[in-house]
Amino acid sequence: MISITNPRQLAFLALQDVYQKQAYTDIALDRFLCQAKINRADRGLACELVYGIVRRCRTLDALIDTLGKKKAERQPPKLRIILHIGLYQLRYLSQIPESAAVNTSVELAKNNGLSKLAGVVNGLLREYLRISTKTDPLVLPTNPVTKLGILHSFPDWIVQTWLKQLEELEVDRLFRWFNQSPAIDLRVNILKTSVEEVETALLKAGVSGSRLPYLPQALRLTGSTGAIQKLPGYQEGWWIVQDSSAQLVTHLLDPQPGETIIDACAAPGGKTTHIAELMQDRGTIIACDRDGKRLKKVRANAQRLDLRSIQTRVGDSLELEQFRGKGDRVLLDAPCSGLGTLHKRPDIRWRQTPDKIEELSRLQTDLLEQVATWIKPKGILVYATCTLNPLENEKVIQSFLSSHPHWSIEVPSSFSESPFVTSEGWFKIFPQKYNMDGFFLVRLKKQS
Repeated sequence: MISITNPRQLAFLALQDVYQKQAYTDIALDRFLCQAKINRADRGLACELVYGIVRRCRTLDALIDTLGKKKAERQPPKLRIILHIGLYQLRYLSQIPESAAVNTSVELAKNNGLSKLAGVVNGLLREYLRISTKTDPLVLPTNPVTKLGILHSFPDWIVQTWLKQLEELEVDRLFRWFNQSPAIDLRVNILKTSVEEVETALLKAGVSGSRLPYLPQALRLTGSTGAIQKLPGYQEGWWIVQDSSAQLVTHLLDPQPGETIIDACAAPGGKTTHIAELMQDRGTIIACDRDGKRLKKVRANAQRLDLRSIQTRVGDSLELEQFRGKGDRVLLDAPCSGLGTLHKRPDIRWRQTPDKIEELSRLQTDLLEQVATWIKPKGILVYATCTLNPLENEKVIQSFLSSHPHWSIEVPSSFSESPFVTSEGWFKIFPQKYNMDGFFLVRLKKQS
């Protein structure tokens, strides 16, 4: 095992795994962080470089195409990564001195077998600096799809998906939101403590948190937090990390003490444990997932939060017939493309395809059809995804309702003034408007 003492070298190695081995960004980064002997600030820089470059790689390639003698895809893979590291610092990290960005990139070339190309690195980065004093070196086409795709580093098909729903300026705002570093939201376990008590404990540790509208258990952390597991209250089960949009899902489900609730795709358990908290841990919660390893996370989270009403079931929800007519309420947090979480998971924009989304839409339709049979008469079903693609959301619900006349959309009175509700009765959370993950959710009621 090698020992890494340089954050840029760490970023280089992690990006090699991402680009050349198709590793997931977080897995590649964690692998090398475990080998690193660097301080907290350097760890932060390494993480910023890796996540930021994966997000911005199309923009960075376009800059290389403009400034270099060879197109980005024709560059030796190592050289391309080093140029990405240098250009990312010059374009997006104002705290890094220009000379440091250039010189450390040249050193990266020399230290990774590219001494003969060190002059190429130096020349291209200095050309960027020379041009940028007069104008933006990034050359953009007039076509809005390609323009937005290059400017914000998204594939054209994702740009087209948003342009069908929003005006160009709003899509621009959305992409800017997705390209920022994500915030960390906590959900306070109200069975053990209060939001006020958690706020006070965090402040004493030098971490500030802000309340979020419409979400009584939520705290958004600001500034540097360090290791999450070392924050006050983690070991005591006072809180769990959960995005604010995801918290809204369980409030819409509105589980009641004594009920039987089935969570159809439960792992890793954020919403499952929230259900238990809202039920005062009284009743029966059946957490289903086809991945037994991921269900272990549900049990671990329940144990840390000291929740006892959760049972786990390994199995594909498409095949679980034993729950027919057993649930007072069912949550289907459906497998989806994740296009509402692109700021947290930068790989998604490059890994998802329209064909994969077509497959997901069929799976979502089949899952909804199946879990609807688990509901008792007059029962409630909440369908949710962390994407804003109509093929996975509106079309799935419209198709279901057209073939199930004894089901209807219901908006609880407690949500009648909510800004997230559309005229159709479903909830659609656009991140750039509400500063939280993109989500779609709808509450359905069985009439008989």
